[in-house]
Amino acid sequence: MNKFSSRLRELRIEKNMSRAELAEKLRISIRMISYLETGKRECSFDMLIAIADIFDTTTDYLLGRSEY
Repeated sequence: MNKFSSRLRELRIEKNMSRAELAEKLRISIRMISYLETGKRECSFDMLIAIADIFDTTTDYLLGRSEY
């Protein structure tokens, strides 16, 4: 599992958000959330930015380039 995958899962759980809720916010399938969290798929730059906005964090944090 890469940094993005593990951080996405950690943030989602921290915010008590289900995969279904996150999928709805991003307008993607629950299966795609699962793929992102297990590292089977990568997201687009636009989706990366949307995820950062949803969790009020930076893309650098999501990508493992910073610790906050």
